[in-house]
Amino acid sequence: MAQEAAFQAFSRRSLEIGESPGRFATLTLIARNPGISQTELSQANGRDKSTLTPVVEDLVRRGLVERKRVDNDRRAYRLNLTPAGKKVLTVMTRCARRHERNLDHVIGARDRKKFIQILKRIAAEVE
Repeated sequence: MAQEAAFQAFSRRSLEIGESPGRFATLTLIARNPGISQTELSQANGRDKSTLTPVVEDLVRRGLVERKRVDNDRRAYRLNLTPAGKKVLTVMTRCARRHERNLDHVIGARDRKKFIQILKRIAAEVE
């Protein structure tokens, strides 16, 4: 329930700037991994390639991501953020930081480090 409440709060903040949390994750992964393939992106994003493709197509259509074919594999694409994509990611990152500050207020500065350690352990050990 806590995860859902936190996700819904971030979703509301994201929608205020016209984006979604899923787009934020995708843009962040592309920014941190310039030239990432769609297959690599789907693995990093934890999403099936068939569900990620419409997201990438939307970002390309909106001019936030550029998709270039790989020379030696005409079926594969490399993804990069456009200048517009970088701007949107900057705004979304500010939004995420505000959201994190709100969560920090709830958790408390003293317990934040322990809380993050527990979350990382859950993420690493749960199937």
